[in-house]
Amino acid sequence: MLWSLIKILLFVVVVGALTLGAEYLLESEGGVQLTVAGTEYTLGPLQSVIAAAVLVFAVWVLLKLVSFLVAVWRFLNGDETAISRYFDRNRERKGFQALSEGMMALASGEGRLAMAKAAKAEKYLQKPELTNLLTAQAAELSGDRKKAEDTYKKLIASETTKFVGVRGIMKQRLADGDTDTARKLAEKAFQLKPKHEETQDVLLTLQAQAQDWSGARKTLSAKLKNGNLPRDVHRRRDAVLALSEAKEILNDENSIDAREAAIEANRMSPDLIPAAIMAARSYIEKGKPKYAIRVLKKAWEVQPHPELAAAFAEIAPNETPKERIKRFGVLTRIKPDHPETRLVLAELNLAAEDFPEARRALGDLVDSQGDARALTIMAAIERGEGAPDAVVKGWLARALNAPRGPQWVCDNCQHAHADWTPICKNCQSFDTLSWRAPSAAEVSSATGVQMLPLIVGSLEDKSAEEDVPEAEVEVVDAAEVIPPTEEPIGPPIVEENPPETVEAELAREK
Repeated sequence: MLWSLIKILLFVVVVGALTLGAEYLLESEGGVQLTVAGTEYTLGPLQSVIAAAVLVFAVWVLLKLVSFLVAVWRFLNGDETAISRYFDRNRERKGFQALSEGMMALASGEGRLAMAKAAKAEKYLQKPELTNLLTAQAAELSGDRKKAEDTYKKLIASETTKFVGVRGIMKQRLADGDTDTARKLAEKAFQLKPKHEETQDVLLTLQAQAQDWSGARKTLSAKLKNGNLPRDVHRRRDAVLALSEAKEILNDENSIDAREAAIEANRMSPDLIPAAIMAARSYIEKGKPKYAIRVLKKAWEVQPHPELAAAFAEIAPNETPKERIKRFGVLTRIKPDHPETRLVLAELNLAAEDFPEARRALGDLVDSQGDARALTIMAAIERGEGAPDAVVKGWLARALNAPRGPQWVCDNCQHAHADWTPICKNCQSFDTLSWRAPSAAEVSSATGVQMLPLIVGSLEDKSAEEDVPEAEVEVVDAAEVIPPTEEPIGPPIVEENPPETVEAELAREK
C-alpha cells in the first residue's frame, strides 16, 4: 500500500516537471535551424526537444529492424532457428531481469513481490529449476507454507534440484516438530550430498535424539572423513555415542557386549566420566580390579567426581572404613586440594567416626563453597561430636536453602540434569553436558551425597527427631535412604608393576 502511494506521488511529480519544462521551452526564444535540400527549417525550443526524442526512437526502431532482417536473412539461408532465437533473446532478457528483481525483493524481505517476479521470470524463461527455488523461498517468507511445500515437491521431480527440494521439506518438518519424517528426509538428503555439512549436523542430531547410536556414529565418521570435524572432537563424540550404545546393549542384558562397548568408549575418551565408570565396573565384574583402578585414576586426574569415588568403593565392598580411607589415598593424593577430594575424605572419615579428621578434611568448604552437600556433612560432624541439637538443626536449615553444588549442566541452555545423558533434555543439543555448578540450581543432584555414609540417622537420637521441623526431617530421611558404606571392607589393593596400558595387558593375556 505504501509503495503504491509512493509510485503515484512520483508519477505526479514527473508529470508536473514535464509540464513546467514544456512551459519554459514555449516561453524561451531562439531554436534550431535545419537546411535540407536548400530548404531552411526553424524549430523552436519545444519542437527541438520533441524532434530529438523522435530521432532517438527512430534510431532504436531502425536497429531492431536491422537485427530482425539479419535473422530473416539467416533463416532464408538455411538457419531454421534464427528467427526463434531472435525472439528468445528478448524473452531471456526480460526473464533474467525479472529473476534478478525477484532475488532483490527476496533479500529485502518482500515475499509477495518476489513471488510475482518469480512468476514473471518463469513466463519468459521456462526454467523451473531457477524460478521454483525463488518461488519456494518467497512463499516461506510470506508465510504461504502450502505453496512452498508444493514448489519443493516440484523441485524433487528434477535430478538437478532434488537435494534442494528434500532439504526444503525437511526444514518444514523440523519446524512442525515431525522429527521422524525429518530424519528420513535428512537420510535421503545425506545420500544425495554426503559432503553437505548442514545436512550432516541435522542428521546427526536427529539420529541421536532417536537413539540411533549406530547410525549416528556412521554420520560422525562421514563428518571426519569430509573434513567437517576436528579429529579430537570426533574422538570425544564418538566415545559419547559408543557409551550410549553400550547402555542400550546393557538394557538388553547383553552384558558381554556392553562391557566391551564400555571399555571401547573409555579407550576413545578417558576423560568421559560415565564411560570411565562403566568401564571400571566392567573390569570389576571380570575380576580385574587393577584395570578398574587405572581407569578411575585417569578420569579423576581430569575431573574428580562423586560417581568415580562410588565406583572406586565398589572395587572392595567388604573393607573396613579405616581400610577404605587408606585405599582411597590412591585417588585423594592426585588432587588433594580439589573440593571433591576434600568432600570424599570428609565422608570417609565420617564413616570411620573420626569426626575431628572429617572436620579438617572439610576445611573452609562450608564458607567458600557452601553447597548442600558440604553443609550436610558439617551437620553430621557436629552431631558426631555431640553438639547441641540447635547447632545441628542450624546446619541442616542452611543446607535446605543452599545451592545443590556441581551438576550435569548443559552448556547450550544451562539446564541442570540429575544424570548424564548424551542429549540435553531441554534443548535437545548433543554432547553439551558438563559437570559444574549451575548459575541457578534447577534440580537436586542424584549423586551429590551418594558417598555420604553418615548424616544424622546413623547416630540415632529419638528425642531430637521429635523437635525437628517437617522440612528438616525430609533431609534426614533422604540421607538415610542412601545405602550405608560401613560394612567390613577388605584390605587395600596395592599395584605392583602395573601394565603401561589396559590394552597392553589385554594383549598379553590373549
